[in-house]
This record gives sequence, structure tokens and C-alpha cells, in this order.
Amino acid sequence: MIDVKELRERKDEIALNIKNRGMKVDLEHILTLQDKRSELLMESENLRRERNENATKMKSKLTLEERSILIEQGKKLKESIAVQEELLKSVESEYMMKVKQIPNYAHPNAPVGLLDSDNIEVKKWGEPRKFNFTPKDHVELGEALDLIDFETATRVSGAKFYYLKNEAVLLELALTRYAIDILRSHNFTLTITPDIAKEEIVEGIGFNPRGEESNIYTIEGTGTCLVGTAEITLGGYHAGNILKEEELPLRYAGLSHCFRREAGGAGQYSKGLYRVHQFSKVEMFVYCTPDQSEHIHQQLLTIEEEIFRGLEIPYRVVDTCTGDLGAPAYRKYDIEAWMPGRGEHGEYGEVTSTSNCSDYQARRLQVRYKTKEGNTQFVHLLNGTAIAVSRAIVAVLENFQQSDGSITLPAALVPYMGINKIKR
Repeated sequence: MIDVKELRERKDEIALNIKNRGMKVDLEHILTLQDKRSELLMESENLRRERNENATKMKSKLTLEERSILIEQGKKLKESIAVQEELLKSVESEYMMKVKQIPNYAHPNAPVGLLDSDNIEVKKWGEPRKFNFTPKDHVELGEALDLIDFETATRVSGAKFYYLKNEAVLLELALTRYAIDILRSHNFTLTITPDIAKEEIVEGIGFNPRGEESNIYTIEGTGTCLVGTAEITLGGYHAGNILKEEELPLRYAGLSHCFRREAGGAGQYSKGLYRVHQFSKVEMFVYCTPDQSEHIHQQLLTIEEEIFRGLEIPYRVVDTCTGDLGAPAYRKYDIEAWMPGRGEHGEYGEVTSTSNCSDYQARRLQVRYKTKEGNTQFVHLLNGTAIAVSRAIVAVLENFQQSDGSITLPAALVPYMGINKIKR
């Protein structure tokens, strides 16, 4: 959530940012609600003051008639206050709901645009491999090597679920441990997070827990959700806390399952493991001061690159356009790995993202820090994918496939796998 004190003074900037993100938010209505809220607060305070004055007068020496008049006035004030508070509660509820729809400010250098094609490529690493045979996609490879079973999973659980089998199980565990070891070397605190979070934490991070557009599974009657990412549970870790400036930045790595409805997620690039309802992920999450956040954002991107360079998978980095940022993000970078089985001749597909969410999530979660001078400020929160395992499996299978249908393994994974090739 942005600072509501800035709604009027930065009104034009906020309106342009909403437009650049392709969002629909009625800013004028929000300002009207803000005025109404202020008016009702003032009226409520006046009524309470009158009630207090009335109570003070009741303590003095009064005639029966004077006391009777004050009692009647007190009853009317009590009724008026109840009506006023109910009205204030209704306006306050609508106001806060609408304010939360306003997206974070965007970094001044974030590309302005609404489509993937508006993202700007800022870096490329590695050369896509030239095959002397027609490469297969990961679905064909996985089924031929008895690594992935989509058919049975569809029968048991529904579409977009899967069984990993045999060496694919080892590959998932290897990728997870590989990423965790790299984060450990960068002094992240390692965690395995809960797969369930309260709705207020989910909403605080910026996910919509309910409604048709929600990408989150809610657990009926519990006020909780299955997490779509460990960003939710790691962001909730210090919700409501006041941290000390000297302990910042705090770096956490979280391993979790991720559950996503993927509402509307369809098309040729969603096949197989690329877009699924459940997957494992290692997430990076950082609490820091405002002056640290841009530097740390670059550090998170560098770590993501380190992970994929170690896997010897060609990739590119894109600076994400405003329309694809997501409401909480101030700036976001994606790493897109080369996937030979994607499209007719191979294409890049997103495998990681890292976002600087500035103080947007911290305001909603009430995470602050005390400066050395004794002032209290909101922290900045950042997140980044270390490894989204299902998509990393796609990239490994497709990039390291051989003409005989086998898969060689990146050297970095061999110690974890105990083998250097997957074959029938």
C-alpha cells in the first residue's frame, strides 16, 4: 500500500502510474472517500467531546430538572455516536479496500508498456545449443524416459498436476539442494516454510485470496490459503514487528511447495511442467532499509544468474514493463532460460523473477524498523526466485538432451545426483 498521505499531493503521478500499469482504479472516488472519512472522524470526535462534557456536568450539583435534561442529552449523544461510528466503519472499510487497489509506484527507469514485448532485454548469457537432430520438448523426453506422468496425475488430481518418477525425483532434490547451497554461501538464513498462510498475510503481500481473479487456493471455513510462493510466508515472518536498523538487511531463503490456480493460464507455452498447479520452489526474501534496497535488488539478480550459469543454461535478463510488474513491485527483473522444445525453433521462457517492492508490502504488513536516531520507518521488502524446480527441470531436460533420447547432466548437479546421465 502506498502512503495515503500522498494521495492528493502526488495525485497526477499516481493516476499516470495506474494508467501505465493497465489497471482500473477510481482515484477520484478514493479521494471522495478519504474526505468523507476525515469528516466523519471529526464529527465523531466532536460528539465524544460533547458526551464527556455532559458527563462532567452530571457530577456537579444539579436540580432534578437539570439532571433530567442532561440524562436525555446523554442518551441522544450515545445514539448519535453509535450511528456515526457505524457509518464511519462502513466508509473506512470501503476506503481501505479501494486504497489497497492502488499499485506501488514504478521505478523511473522501468519500461512503460502493457505487453511482454514491451519488456527490455538488458543482458544475455550463453549461446543456445545447435542440435544435429530435431530436439524434443520436455513432455516427450519425460514420458519416453519414464520421468513424468501427466496422464495418471490428471486422473488422480486433475489437469496441470503431475507425478515425477525415477531420476526426475533425484533431479528435483538435486536442483533444490544446489540452490540452497548457493544461498547458504551468501549467508541467507535457510527455512522450510509452512504451505498455509492466513488470508490477512496473503492479502498483505499483495495476493488476492478470493474472487474469480484470484490465483490462490483458499481453504474453506478456515480463513487460510495454500501459499502460491514462500514470499507470502517469509513476508509474514516479521509482520507487525519493529526491527532494529543494525540488524538489517535480513536475508531469508524459503523452501516451500507452491499452489496456484493459474486462472486463465493456457496456451502452447503452458504445456507440461511449465505452468502447473503445484511445484516446489526456493525463494529469496530480504528485509532492508530504503537506502539498501536498490543495491540488494541487483544482488538478488546476480545470485539468480549465478544459479543458471552454474547449470550451464543460456538465458537472458529482461527489465519488466509497468504492465507486467504486479501491483506490489517497484521494479522487477526476469530471467528467461533458453528452452529448445518451446515453439518451432526454441524460445526463451521465464524461470525466475526478482522484485523490489519498496515499502508497499511493509505498510500492509506493518513491518517497521527503528533508526539509530530513534525514528520508526517502514522497511523495504524484496523477493527473488532462486529456483522454481519444475521450470528448471524443463530447461535441464531440453538443453541437455542427446540424439539417443538420453539426458546428460550439468556438472554442477552430478555430485547431487550421483550419476552424469539419465537414460533408459
